[in-house]
Amino acid sequence: MYSSGYANRSTTFSTSAGKSAMNSAAQMTTGLISEVLYREDQPMMTQLLLLPLLQQLGQQSRWQLWLTPQQKLSREWVQSAGLPLTKVMQISQMDPCHTVDSMARALRTGNYSVVIGWFTHELTESEQHRLAEAAEEGNALGFIMRPIRMNTLSNGHLSGLKIHSNLYH
Repeated sequence: MYSSGYANRSTTFSTSAGKSAMNSAAQMTTGLISEVLYREDQPMMTQLLLLPLLQQLGQQSRWQLWLTPQQKLSREWVQSAGLPLTKVMQISQMDPCHTVDSMARALRTGNYSVVIGWFTHELTESEQHRLAEAAEEGNALGFIMRPIRMNTLSNGHLSGLKIHSNLYH
């Protein structure tokens, strides 16, 4: 799995005694967009990486929004994954050309702890910047989920983690 992120604001860690690291991780977010490239034939790898974070975010009072172009989330899967069924919203059958706009609007509201959008194409720098600003404004996480094709693996070097941050650039 290859992950590329765009962080637009620094995070702070809670130093209060008695708080677990997982609680701190869920509360420290001040806005972040991250791109997750995944292989469709290996869905468990993505689930293993994202589910603990989504479970932790599910403890917040805010919603989780899934913008899925084709699939509908299964209630059984949501429950078995340990996600709060009462806090997970999904918009499916969305025209892909509207996903960036919908994701930006949702992130900006502050009603969602996380907004997950599926894309078939790479986002432009402008689109990523728009989403990062919206995530910062709404103090939310945004995940850009994009499948990679098997032929892409043999042609390029997608063997690392690449995180873009204004803290380092």
